[in-house]
Amino acid sequence: MDDEAEIERLYRTRYRGFTARHFHEHLVRDHQYRWSYTWTKLLLQSKGLLERAPRRGAHRRKRARRPLPGMMLNQNGSRHEWLGGREPMDLIVTMDDATSQIYSAFLVAEEGTASSLRALLAVFGAHGLPLSFYTDRASHYFHTPEAGGRVDRANPTQLGRALAHLGVEHIAAYSPEARGRSERMFQTLQDRLVKELALASITTVEAANSFIREVYLPRHNARFAVKAEQDVPPSWRSPGSTWRRSCACRKTVRSVTTIRWRSTGCGCKSRPARCVRTSSRHA
Repeated sequence: MDDEAEIERLYRTRYRGFTARHFHEHLVRDHQYRWSYTWTKLLLQSKGLLERAPRRGAHRRKRARRPLPGMMLNQNGSRHEWLGGREPMDLIVTMDDATSQIYSAFLVAEEGTASSLRALLAVFGAHGLPLSFYTDRASHYFHTPEAGGRVDRANPTQLGRALAHLGVEHIAAYSPEARGRSERMFQTLQDRLVKELALASITTVEAANSFIREVYLPRHNARFAVKAEQDVPPSWRSPGSTWRRSCACRKTVRSVTTIRWRSTGCGCKSRPARCVRTSSRHA
């Protein structure tokens, strides 16, 4: 009975709003309790602290995972009030399609080309080059002539040109089923990460990004990453010597040109092409 009272007190005073699973993980890791998850959930429900989950409906069809790490990266952003008392920000997440392991996640004021390249710079440096890169059709990923229509492959964005230079296929998502894995991942993050940041009394973006990188992601991946379908070496490719230049450099073309990326020099060709090189360090 003493344990029940203490668990109830902890939930009411420190962990209110946590899911039963999330709360149970803290009980085991931080308070050395050994009660089972099911017992904990039933206790919370009996005290009126947790509602019984509604019965799930039919599942929609899921897109099959790639069988090996490094075959496809997923990247997406989610705008949310990640830090209590501050304006909404974008969380940029890059994860492996085969395992759902998150390789990079950080908060920025607004997602765009610079934040996407910042994430890829970190992931490519740590792991190598993937075979493909899977995103929605936001304007910094693709040019889309008609809203909701097909992307214009003949008119790549700055990000698209960098990926083409590195030999990474850029795949656009067109259906809800295709984006489902990212949507479910962000639902988890909006529930868990917000509570973990508040529990750690973090109020600044700099502190939040350090916490996400050093504390939250290792725990998240240990809890939610899955084993790849095939137990063979991953598909990462060596980035070579020009990948950093491609990810760290942004180019804006002021006239209609055909662009060919090279390891040195501008590489633009056609009648008066003028390329302006700008830094993405402010991301």
